[in-house]
Amino acid sequence: MVFSSLFFLCVFLPVVFLADRLARSVQAKNAILIVASLLFYAYGEPVLVLLMLASTAFNWLMGRLVGTSQSPGGRKALVITAVVVNIGLLGVFKYAGMVVGTLNSLFGLSLPVPQIPLPLGISFYTFQALSYVIDVYRGDVDYQSNYPRVLLYISFFPQLVAGPIVKYHDIAEEMESRHATIGDVACGLRRFCLGLAKKVLVANVMAGAADELYSLGASSIGCMGAWLAAFSYFLQIYFDFSGYSDMAIGLGRVFGFHFKENFDHPYASASIKEFWRRWHMSLSTWLREYLYFPLGGNRKGRVRAIVNRIIVFLVCGLWHGASWTFVVWGLLHGLFLLLEDVVPVRKLPKPLGIAYTTLVVMCTFVIFRADTLTEAGQMLAAMFTGAAGGRLASVLVLEQLTPQYLATAAVAVLLASSLPNVVSARLEGTRTGTMGALSYACALGLMFLCVVSLSSGTYNPFIYFRF
Repeated sequence: MVFSSLFFLCVFLPVVFLADRLARSVQAKNAILIVASLLFYAYGEPVLVLLMLASTAFNWLMGRLVGTSQSPGGRKALVITAVVVNIGLLGVFKYAGMVVGTLNSLFGLSLPVPQIPLPLGISFYTFQALSYVIDVYRGDVDYQSNYPRVLLYISFFPQLVAGPIVKYHDIAEEMESRHATIGDVACGLRRFCLGLAKKVLVANVMAGAADELYSLGASSIGCMGAWLAAFSYFLQIYFDFSGYSDMAIGLGRVFGFHFKENFDHPYASASIKEFWRRWHMSLSTWLREYLYFPLGGNRKGRVRAIVNRIIVFLVCGLWHGASWTFVVWGLLHGLFLLLEDVVPVRKLPKPLGIAYTTLVVMCTFVIFRADTLTEAGQMLAAMFTGAAGGRLASVLVLEQLTPQYLATAAVAVLLASSLPNVVSARLEGTRTGTMGALSYACALGLMFLCVVSLSSGTYNPFIYFRF
């Protein structure tokens, strides 16, 4: 984690919270959160924090120039410049190694592969900054002359390194005037505790099995081991990422910000199309509004719509990482969406639709998790050809099926269903009465268990920190 987990929970967060509550004006609150956010990021990226500051300053300036320009042509040139510079920044720091490595493989070259450290959260803060400049250009939001507000918008520590991607117009008013009530703080902290529990008590347990099985390889674990690895990662990535989003949304509310939801029980989806309406909603919304629609969406004929959708999912895959495994993962999801335009998946009975979606998502996540396409192919082959790994494979699988794993997996499957929606609706805004008291008691209990688990040194970094 950027800060060590226990230091963040026991020192950093309480100090920032108290300072924020003691501050009288929104300007003071903003200043406190900016300092805290820069310290948070600089702890893990002491040099690359300068890159984030430069990116923020550049996009603030471009937003100001776009907002004050009276020339339509000049405004367009400025926003194109902003897009080129931001995408170029991602290209240098995230994709240079992939491009050179691919050229070496295709043409037998021996060009030196750049070893450029990947800044934490660069994909998230770059997309946020771009959306701000583009929204100013479109007239969806007024340009912000106050640089610290744009700096806080991009660097706010709860969602800086792993989202959700926030649009400036969603929190513009709260930048200028906000007040977190006792109810906001209570509900925010409860949401934070639940998100932390998702990560520490569920995702980390699933990660232990997934990492162990993937490290052994398909030839050693056989068919059952490959399925167990796929299932474990399937649960790990959801509880890891949605847990972080819950923590970010909860902390945002503690400090007076209201972020939009990023997940809506995507594993209860009955089609891939529905899955993308529920999974990482801030990214899918960003890609739709800032890429798919500007490309023409489905307004320029069927062929153009198909091409646009493929481009969107190609970008979606590349956004996740500089590897062909991510590219193939993204393209496969795009192809299944196109397939669903032809095959009436939505007419399937819902249980069959959920089974189909689960199978597709789980299998494509095998590619997402693998280090190479070869490794992904071997794992998928083991899953679907019934490859036997012998007695050793059976032993390796049974070693993972501990009572803790089985109990956690059962709880995870239940939580990933749509059933918790009913409970969430009941809890939202509940601070008093039996249900309110019980929910906070459970949240405190989960926090205690998380601290105990983190104290034992069993923490795994969030998956999306590397994106």
